[in-house]
Amino acid sequence: MAETISKPVATNPAPPPEKLKVKVDGKEVEVPKTMADPLSGKPIATTMIQACALAKVDVPHYCYHPKLPVAGNCRMCLVEFGTPAIGPDKKPILMPDGTPKIAKAPRPAIACATPISPGMEIYTNTPAVKQMREGVLEFLLINHPLDCPICDQAGECKLQEYSVDYGKSESRFAEPKVHKPKRVDLGPRIVLDDERCILCTRCIRFTKDIVGDDALGIVNRGSYNTLTAFPGKKFDNNYTLNTVDICPVGALTSKDFRFRMRVWFLKETKSVCASCATGCNIVIGSREGKVYRYEPRENDAVNACWMCDYGRLNYKWIGREDRLDAVQGRNASGETRSLQSAQAMPQILDRLKTAAGSMAIIASARQTNEELYLLAKLAKSFSALTDSIPREGAGDKLLLSTDRNPNANGARLVGFLSEPMGSNLPKIAEGIRNGRITTLLVFGEDVTKYGIGAELLGKLQLLVVSDILPNETTKLAHFVLPGCAHAEKRGTFTNGKGRVQKFMKAVEPPGDARPEWEFLHELSINFTGRNGFVSIEGLFNQMAKDVPAFAGLTWGGLGDLGVTVPI
Repeated sequence: MAETISKPVATNPAPPPEKLKVKVDGKEVEVPKTMADPLSGKPIATTMIQACALAKVDVPHYCYHPKLPVAGNCRMCLVEFGTPAIGPDKKPILMPDGTPKIAKAPRPAIACATPISPGMEIYTNTPAVKQMREGVLEFLLINHPLDCPICDQAGECKLQEYSVDYGKSESRFAEPKVHKPKRVDLGPRIVLDDERCILCTRCIRFTKDIVGDDALGIVNRGSYNTLTAFPGKKFDNNYTLNTVDICPVGALTSKDFRFRMRVWFLKETKSVCASCATGCNIVIGSREGKVYRYEPRENDAVNACWMCDYGRLNYKWIGREDRLDAVQGRNASGETRSLQSAQAMPQILDRLKTAAGSMAIIASARQTNEELYLLAKLAKSFSALTDSIPREGAGDKLLLSTDRNPNANGARLVGFLSEPMGSNLPKIAEGIRNGRITTLLVFGEDVTKYGIGAELLGKLQLLVVSDILPNETTKLAHFVLPGCAHAEKRGTFTNGKGRVQKFMKAVEPPGDARPEWEFLHELSINFTGRNGFVSIEGLFNQMAKDVPAFAGLTWGGLGDLGVTVPI
């Protein structure tokens, strides 16, 4: 029977979005008539504040957030505006030069909730607008405590910034301030200082509309309005720490980061969360070789501007005191001693020369694309059996994936895995048991937890392990090569949707720990005959040439947000 070839169906390209011409402070710009709603994704009318952002004009705001429903309650974004004047004949009134006459509105409008219209002119810098901003700030500061020197938000506070940019230098308020609850234990990860809250309701809208946990609300009236959790309920979901990010002041603070470091001392490094297959884009805050916090970095193709608490707090193991920081070798009598890498690698290379056909490699899907690529080449050279450990956990509807490996797709795409993950582990165990496998390379896993116990490992002629933390497998290894956390090296992961994303080095690894690709590069030179790269950029570009799924990619072309490949 002849094979039927289906012809591609011709599709009409989507029409370009309708645009409107408006003026922002005298500068004419074209902006889309509609933009996507942050929740439903459906088109809704473009607002003044969005038009100003497209025109590169900053409009101060507190309650507005581009990823949340509009509330319009802080009034900080008040602007003046005008629209084309309409005559009795329902036609625009024209000026002598033929341009429409603009009728200035008698009252200002909040830019976050007012849609644009054709020919509209927006004025963000008039004397009246400046006066309105001063007035709003004066009201916000009436009961706000002057505790900036001890506030965790100092350095990132919009109230501080706008007070300098748009506020008055002196306060006219002489009456006693209203005092509200302080150091409120709002939940397991959040502390609330109600005196600092400016009632923007960002946290309430995020928790209700994004997470679906209607846990927060405002009680009392007037100056006594207070943010709180509902009676008898703790603020406890997997996304609570996002409210710290979006709080424009220091009302909500993280118990994990509270009073630990001034933000202006932190070095910020663009990276990717390695806690699950979602691959949220993050910023690592570090100082003097220590990681202090993870924060989400905006990428609409992956995580918008959110991340889960599970991933955000999964960093403290990086600085553990028992980190592997020295190359170790075990002699024939079983004694373990520290070695220089220059001493260990020749010994490993010499003992691998006879390992062809009797080797297996188990590598974590938490290794980078580049490292798994080199391991795949090494496995092919030795005809080695390969596998990775599957990791599953409870997911959620927002960001947390059930696949807790950040690079399972990468392991498959680069050719390290050809069978379902975990399916070769019993074969490797049986091969060691019957003596067919005498050499085992383990990268980033404790195989004693997955059916290859101490008794089997004791039968091996050579066990080489690279890991970050000590475990039962490293204790039995003939050679231990200390590896790096992803915060200590550069590389790429391929997330659950096939997006290849790079991460950068935030801190130095301890002692003699090295990125695993450097160890593997030495092995690759000797056993695969492949070289040609001396940096992670060169390695990635070489991999992209060899791996069909990565065809056309370059390290530089990935940018900060990554590129999606077919999976």
